[in-house]
Amino acid sequence: MISVGIDVSKNKSMVCILKPGGEVLAPPFEMLHTIEGILALVRRLNTYNEEVRVVLEATGHYHWPVVSLLVEKDVFVTCVNALRMKKYCAQSIRRAKTDQIDAIKIAAYGITYWAELTAVQSSNDTYDELRAFSRQYYHYTSLVVKAKVNLSNLLDRTMPGIKCLLEDKNENRKLIGVVQRYWHFENIRSMGETAFAADYCEWAKKQGYRMNECKAKKIFALSQNGIPVMPNTIPTKVLVLETVRVLHELERSRDTILSHMRQLASTLPEYSVVLAMGGVGPTLAPRIIGEIGDIRRFHSLSALIAYAGIDVPPYQSGSFTATKRNISKRGNKYLRKTGYEIMQSVMRQKPTDDAAVYLFIQKKVAEGKSGKAAKIAGLNKFLRIYYARVKEVYELVENILIFGSEV
Repeated sequence: MISVGIDVSKNKSMVCILKPGGEVLAPPFEMLHTIEGILALVRRLNTYNEEVRVVLEATGHYHWPVVSLLVEKDVFVTCVNALRMKKYCAQSIRRAKTDQIDAIKIAAYGITYWAELTAVQSSNDTYDELRAFSRQYYHYTSLVVKAKVNLSNLLDRTMPGIKCLLEDKNENRKLIGVVQRYWHFENIRSMGETAFAADYCEWAKKQGYRMNECKAKKIFALSQNGIPVMPNTIPTKVLVLETVRVLHELERSRDTILSHMRQLASTLPEYSVVLAMGGVGPTLAPRIIGEIGDIRRFHSLSALIAYAGIDVPPYQSGSFTATKRNISKRGNKYLRKTGYEIMQSVMRQKPTDDAAVYLFIQKKVAEGKSGKAAKIAGLNKFLRIYYARVKEVYELVENILIFGSEV
């Protein structure tokens, strides 16, 4: 058996080839992340007349060009969790660290845990694309939140209190429209109450809002008592309007990503089943599918729970057994976040059909669990239901492919 350790970095890797007993077949050498560079390694591995396994550490995205091409060439490749590899390499007393040393340690890991190594399986492109979209969705969502906070800070200096007056979530779009049109309390004051009320009502009618003269008077009264700390100047106008424009662009990009996610997810056989689950709608369904991926890659339900990082590892020593343990959080944080949003949706909707998760959360709250702990317990149950239903869908699909329309 031959273990090939690859220490991956950006655009290049360090490779070491070992046999049991520490025999070095090839001392650490550099490999570029190019087609020719990786194919040269494949040709070298094909010259050996023994079983070869390539071991590398999961590095986010740097390792994927290497993995994809090696798998395409039928080379056994395994990706090791970064934390597990770090703990293995930390066994050394000396703290020397170079790419060459790391490559040797990774190859040695392959020899030590040879029987436990599992090959990377080629995945469905749709799931990969969904996950990529999901991560971009989270990225743009975080940018939208920051843009909203930035706009709120500016409004506290140009139109203090306007956000509280129009803080209803349903009126968020109206708040942006008012800011774009007036952008500073001095502009409202200079118009006078009657002219402003007429202008506001005319604008509201064009935008499809209710012509609320009472709201216009409240805004004018607020402008009379408010104390802007930024001057009513062209630079201030540019600053406010540019902030609003950026917020609009970010929201548009986020919505575009979500739209494509829905189109991708709708091509998967489990989409309709997931969409029908309590607390899951057209926004959350493609996101949860994208983060879980192909359910068939999990060998059991416990593997999915562990992947989400909501498993509770036991802790026992001698006669002591811990009874209160926290979730491990050793998993996909985006899956936990999406799942928690689903639990919040479940509690808001209070479903009567498919209410198993809702009733379970209520039960945990009645037992004295905090709201957050109860929702995490509910997420555990949700994933169990998800696993069973989606597995059933794929079993049905496989039966149809095998036996045809008779199933």
